[in-house]
Amino acid sequence: MLVLNCSTKLLILEKMLKIHFPESLKVYGAVMNINRGNPFQKEIVLDSWPDFKAVITRQQKSTETDNLDHYTNAYAVFYKDVRAYQQLLEECDVINWDQCFQIQGLQSELYDVSKAVANSKQVDVKLTSSKAVCFPAVTPLPDTSSLMGTSLRLTYLSVADADLLNRTWSRGGNEQCLRYLANVISCFPSACLRDDEGSPISWCLTDQFATVCHSYTLPEHRRKGYNKLVVLTLARKLQSWGFPCQGNILDDNMALISLLNCIHVDFLPCRFHRLILTPASFSGQVHL
Repeated sequence: MLVLNCSTKLLILEKMLKIHFPESLKVYGAVMNINRGNPFQKEIVLDSWPDFKAVITRQQKSTETDNLDHYTNAYAVFYKDVRAYQQLLEECDVINWDQCFQIQGLQSELYDVSKAVANSKQVDVKLTSSKAVCFPAVTPLPDTSSLMGTSLRLTYLSVADADLLNRTWSRGGNEQCLRYLANVISCFPSACLRDDEGSPISWCLTDQFATVCHSYTLPEHRRKGYNKLVVLTLARKLQSWGFPCQGNILDDNMALISLLNCIHVDFLPCRFHRLILTPASFSGQVHL
């Protein structure tokens, strides 16, 4: 195991990962954030350098985290050789198996290999698999004509909005998620449409892997094009800073799939895999 903490090597790694799109997108997004201030306190673990075969992003060892907070305790994975990934998992100091955490990646063997190692440690694994998408390099300008003559404002999220996001997110509704969302909002770009009282009515944000997530419009404000407006606004913002705009969509989210088809995003040949891992000692305490 090697922890890569040299700024020059991290910039080289960023360029190397770009060659392996789309499978390397999650790790690439995390590395980009590290190279631009590291607001989420991540670090990179590899099997070797420079000819690496597996790379994992994780929270810095010095970071204090809640053992039940699998939102923050998140690893992204990319490998050229799945055996090298398995060997990293089996090393004693790469993964913290004593807390709840998640692993994200875009490669098909990720679940089977992770589960095999987790089983040997009496850690439960829950898999969610979904479509992976990437926006075109030149995303259309958002159409703001629908806001003319209204008191609606196109802006960004604030930490004060975290409670609303926690209540409306299908993966939220708990204190760990609330803290995570507040941290993500403070660290990364977002887009938000607010009503005349300043309350959010439609929004999306970016996570620790530079992925667009929690795209949501309040039910009473749907079918007005607001979701498209905030998604395109955030996509343009990310691309202006050099980030690829990527996302994940559940197979049954037909409304969002239809929207993304309208703006001609690329549905990637690989799928997104999120594994939530729970040690036996925390069984029944984790919100999935």
